[in-house]
Amino acid sequence: MGAALPDVPFLLLTNAPLSREQWAQLAQRMSWQTLRMNLNTLARHNVFENATLAASVAQRLADRAQVRQSWVYPYQLLSAWSNLQSGVPQVIREALAQAMEYALENIPPFRGNVVVCPDVSGSMKSSITGYRKGATSKIRCVDVAGLIAAAVLRNHPQARVLPFECDVVDVRLDARQSVMHNAQKLAAVGGGGTNCSAPLRRLLNERARVDLVIMVSDNESWVDKSRHGSTATMECWIELKKRNPQARLVCIDLLPYGTTQAAERSDILNVGGFSDEVFTVIDNFVNGRYGSAHWLEEIEAVTL
Repeated sequence: MGAALPDVPFLLLTNAPLSREQWAQLAQRMSWQTLRMNLNTLARHNVFENATLAASVAQRLADRAQVRQSWVYPYQLLSAWSNLQSGVPQVIREALAQAMEYALENIPPFRGNVVVCPDVSGSMKSSITGYRKGATSKIRCVDVAGLIAAAVLRNHPQARVLPFECDVVDVRLDARQSVMHNAQKLAAVGGGGTNCSAPLRRLLNERARVDLVIMVSDNESWVDKSRHGSTATMECWIELKKRNPQARLVCIDLLPYGTTQAAERSDILNVGGFSDEVFTVIDNFVNGRYGSAHWLEEIEAVTL
């Protein structure tokens, strides 16, 4: 194929024997989303050996207007960042981290007294997709829990983050730090058992005022099972509701197996799996756009 590429869709050219220069042309022609999804492909074809072109690609990736127009969400960028191969230069990695900050503007902000409770126990080290032969995601459940907590904190700096394993783990996060930094800080913690009631018990002991509690776990809460059928999580929530009758609880079960820590009620939403749509689902629930029916919102995990 000659040096000049025909003006046809990207996918029609990818199987052709293109030169490095032609791949460079494609990089400059791709849409923002296509570029984000093909960084490893460009690296395999040595496109980033040209430092000027690498800088140009990085500039596009970190362009606020293009990020907003593409409606890209944090999990998509975490996935892209986590799967970058060694041939992708640091300038591209930093650009994706910057794009993450802009992508937060696509997430609805939550108001009031918000508490995020990410599970950082040992079981959260498993892949967000579970084991899939040949298709297991590199992203772990704890990475996603950290991402959710960091994203909420960035959009609502007054939010509290209470990581937990057997008990609440005292980790201080700075809302001014990047989402990637805070997510990695949370993901580096943990390794113990799982006690989903621990953060709620902390709030009870503090007599805290809460409007929204978001729990993110794989729900393997073997520490606090009650002999009477109810979980300690549910028992704590009932007590917390007595002091905060307007409060709502969202339980995000990253690896749903058919059991929950809190029964479905008008003030409790159970979400199974994860994608970036979770943020919109929570916003709709908090603002009463789902009515009072008891229902389970299933969101399939998305590998991007």
